[in-house]
Amino acid sequence: MAIDYQARLDKLLEGSEADLVAFVPGENMVYFTGLHFHLSERPILGIYSRSGLSFIIPELEVAKLEARPDLEARRFMWTDQGGYSEAFEQAVAALAPGRARCALDGQTLRYFEWLALQNAGLTAANTLDSGDLFLDLRARKAPEEIANMQRAVDISEAALTATMEWARPGLSERQIADRLSAEMLERGAQGLAFMLVLTGEKSGLPHGDTGDRIWGEDEFLLIDFGARFNDYPADITRAFCFGKPTEQMRLMYKAVYGANKAAREFARPGVSCEAVDKVARAVIEAAGLGEYFIHRLGHGLGLSVHEQPNIVEGNQQILEPGMVFTIEPGVYLPGVGGVRIEDNVVVSEDGLQVLTSYPREL
Repeated sequence: MAIDYQARLDKLLEGSEADLVAFVPGENMVYFTGLHFHLSERPILGIYSRSGLSFIIPELEVAKLEARPDLEARRFMWTDQGGYSEAFEQAVAALAPGRARCALDGQTLRYFEWLALQNAGLTAANTLDSGDLFLDLRARKAPEEIANMQRAVDISEAALTATMEWARPGLSERQIADRLSAEMLERGAQGLAFMLVLTGEKSGLPHGDTGDRIWGEDEFLLIDFGARFNDYPADITRAFCFGKPTEQMRLMYKAVYGANKAAREFARPGVSCEAVDKVARAVIEAAGLGEYFIHRLGHGLGLSVHEQPNIVEGNQQILEPGMVFTIEPGVYLPGVGGVRIEDNVVVSEDGLQVLTSYPREL
């Protein structure tokens, strides 16, 4: 299905209440134009106004723009030899004359790009930060976006199945991570969205580093990972134990499993992000492990692995159909390890569709 980038850009401009909007390479540029540029020391700026789409762009990237005639984009080109100042001046003069208001992607626009816009004549009084608007428009996923994430999930789970049929104590975290990565690539992954393999007490670090530690019998193995497909990621976590887990480990796992299940059964359109977090957190608190659940319940998933909605206490945002997010309660005990069970879900018209299906039992 072809993506209507024009409609996305029009909705962005309308929501900004400005005369033009500007954004840099990254997920926002992919979402609103389909263009993949590196965010580097060479500034590239997409600018959309009622007169159409324009780019401040270095000469060496022009071919990518010319390969997309459907965008009908005007270009303000600069060279390595001449620098980019004149291109910024030309763009501001042509697109933001006088008191024209410019909405900026303030969450990713960098300081040197802002200085270049100021030096070209754009004033702080005529600019506003619309970073939240970009994310808000991306939060409600179209069917083709959900299909891409489902494919990423399917690739990831098939790869995890193959990896766990091979994995055994005595292997290092890095060996397991390498095998899982290879299994995903063999199954058609565009690349890796995330990879974290932790063993033993290291699994008690929610964002630890995969290293050379050897997985031992009777201890946790935690794998947080995901493939990308057509730019969209999966983000899945499962915990394993080869051997005989202790009663304490079983208690941890039972609490996290119960919290995950409670959230999946509760989440639906019309409830707040905070309410979903509270339902899961209550299960872990009832098990006497509340102090060891030290992060939010989940986060939005899309072109970015972390985006809106934020499933956390204090966030009164209401869930709406098309929102995709993770449900990932976790318990982390120092000296013992950690358990996290993470699923990817999408809000449907009347409930919740779970994209992940890999077994959740210990």
